[in-house]
Formats: sequence, C-alpha cells, structure tokens
Amino acid sequence: MANALKGTAFNLAGQKSLYTGKVRDVYNIGDDYLVMVVSDRISAFDVVLPRGIPYKGQVLNQIASRFLDATSDIVPNWKIDSPDPNVTVGHMAEPFKVEMVIRGYVTGHAWREYRSGKRVLCGVPMAEGLKEHDRFPEPIITPTTKADEGHDEDISREEILASGLVPEEDYIQLEEYTRALFQRGTEMAAEMGLILVDTKYEFGKKDGKIVLIDEIHTPDSSRYFYADGYEKRQASGEQQKQLSKEFVRQWLIGNGFQGKEGQKVPHMSDAFVEEVSERYIELYESITGEKFVKADTSSIEERILKNINDFISK
Repeated sequence: MANALKGTAFNLAGQKSLYTGKVRDVYNIGDDYLVMVVSDRISAFDVVLPRGIPYKGQVLNQIASRFLDATSDIVPNWKIDSPDPNVTVGHMAEPFKVEMVIRGYVTGHAWREYRSGKRVLCGVPMAEGLKEHDRFPEPIITPTTKADEGHDEDISREEILASGLVPEEDYIQLEEYTRALFQRGTEMAAEMGLILVDTKYEFGKKDGKIVLIDEIHTPDSSRYFYADGYEKRQASGEQQKQLSKEFVRQWLIGNGFQGKEGQKVPHMSDAFVEEVSERYIELYESITGEKFVKADTSSIEERILKNINDFISK
C-alpha cells in the first residue's frame, strides 16, 4: 500500500506559525502568505480518524486548485500557485467566523434533521412530503459557525446578523457569491455527468475585499451524485449512487460511531483504507474527466519540503 501523509512539521523560511487542522497543515509565512499542505488525514463527525488515506491529500488539493482557477471570475480567491501535488500557496486573509453551506437536495445532515421531524433548517423552511435526496425547489443556504475546536453548529442568517458575526453588507455579498459559485459548480459537474448536491465555502477579507479561501468542490467539502439514473432511483426509492465522504460516515454509523462521547472509532482495515483511497481517486477522475496521476509517495515529506523550498526561494 502507498504511503499516507499523516502530517508535517516543517521549519520554513520566514515561518511565523503552524496551524494544524483536521486535514491541513497551514504555515504562516511572514503574515503575508500561507503554505497549505493537504495531508492524507481523514475526518468524520469532527474527529480525525486514526489512519490516513493514500493520495487523498493530492486529490483534494488538485480538485480545489482546479475549481479556484475556474471560479476566479466570480470572486477573487487566495491562491497564488500549487508547487506540489499536495500544496497550495496563497495570500493570507482574515477569515469570517461562519461557513457558507449551500444545499440543492435533502441529503446528509439536511435529511437527518428532516427525518427527525424538523421543517426549518438554519431559519430556512423545508416543505412537507419530501423524500431523502429529493431536490429542493431552489438551493438553500444553511450556514454553520466555524469552530476552532469541536463541532460546527447550525446558525441562521438572522442569528449571524444579530450576533455581529458578519456585518450585514458583507453577509449579503457572501450569499451572492455562494449562490454564484454553486451554480458554476453545478454546471461543471453536469458536464461530467454528475450532480453537485451540496457544498460549503469559506471566505475571508484581504485589504478590505472579500476573497474565497480554503478548498472548494472537493469530496471533503461537497457531495456529488451520478446524474445518470438519478430520477429512476428516486422514483423506485433506491439509494442514490454518490461520490462523497458520506459512505465513510455511513460505515462509521454502521459500526456504532458518530463522534459522541464514549464511542470508539472502529478498526480501519487495509482493505477499507484502500477502498476509501480508490473512491477519492474515482471522484477526481469523474469530476475532472482526467486520469489521476499518482505522485511519488516513497519519500512524500521530503518531496513536499523540496517543492515548497524551491517555490519560496524564487
């Protein structure tokens, strides 16, 4: 099995700090730039699972890089370059304390809430009589708080404005950008025979202007269905064929884990880890229409460090 990148602890030129997130190691270079290393760590229910997934970081980084380039006409973003398959270097921005989640279908968290009897999600009403994976008449925006630790929490537009988390003028712009990005992602997915079901966007401010930050339209931040057979599967009550991290969540739920206190992460076998890796590669090839080229993982940390240093030295 290929090596998985569990994490990095580099000491880069000009480095001021290192932030280690659930999946990414983010290096602050002189309070001007960020070097984001996308590891092969995988998280679910806000818990980092004990084993890394080979090539997952490369998949996430290369999909996000592609979509940042493909949406830069809608909203400026933080990316400067991608000097390694697992790395993006970009401008530093002050992040907003909310994540903009947008949903086109009653799936995942939306369905779990709906099934429990709730008909309002983040202040947005949901009609009666919907089935799992039905399409909403219009995509709905269901923001969450952006927690430094622990779980992100659902929050409504009204609560965001009342608490002052985001100024109203900025929040209106965030909603406009969110809808436009989702529309572009939906169109690009459709060209590849996929449905973009739901996703999240993170934004920040640089020099007084809103910029798109972090990853977009990856299997960690988004959910995709195969378009072919969607209507037939809905009509017959079959589960949709999807490309996302949801199958990992369902595997965990089936093995008694939902990130709750006292629960233990089930054993992840080599076969399961390899299956997850293959699913990530499948999504890359499905969403880009290109063959995934596996980077050399024999000395993955040394490769990444060399490529970052070569970039910084320029």
